[in-house]
Amino acid sequence: MIESALLGFSHGTGIHGFMNSAWGWPLVESLHFLGLSLLIGTIGVFDLRMLGIAKGVSMAALHKLVPYGVGGYVLNVTTGTMFVSSEPGEYLYNPAFQTKMLFMAGAGINMLVFYRTTMASVRTVNDGGDAPSRAKLIAGISLACWLGVITCGRLITYYRPPYHWCFWC
Repeated sequence: MIESALLGFSHGTGIHGFMNSAWGWPLVESLHFLGLSLLIGTIGVFDLRMLGIAKGVSMAALHKLVPYGVGGYVLNVTTGTMFVSSEPGEYLYNPAFQTKMLFMAGAGINMLVFYRTTMASVRTVNDGGDAPSRAKLIAGISLACWLGVITCGRLITYYRPPYHWCFWC
């Protein structure tokens, strides 16, 4: 049911035709990598700073780059939707894709926890100062989640899913 809905969306919007053109998939793959670079290049560096690396760099200055990471995330969701809707059977039943979605959900929940509980205390850290322990824990979880997303994203191409993998289909 989900598979046919995604495929119908892909055909109805022209995504399927574009993705199956000579340059569709390579172009979208390149944009997906660009989005990932923006995301990890900003969020990852901010997380590393909260963990105590590069204390000479202001956390406030790094946090100003977060909107670029959000832009990268939006680009990845857009291109990822194009991948999944074009070939839903290759993704929905794939354990690497399912695990990638769990890591993405974990990163999202972690981000919400950070902004609701910890960002205010991080804003008060002086240049060269240490982030609070909670911020360090959240930064570590964030990095672990995003590394999991990257790893599972690469593994998707190595699994051609047998349909019995899907526990919810």
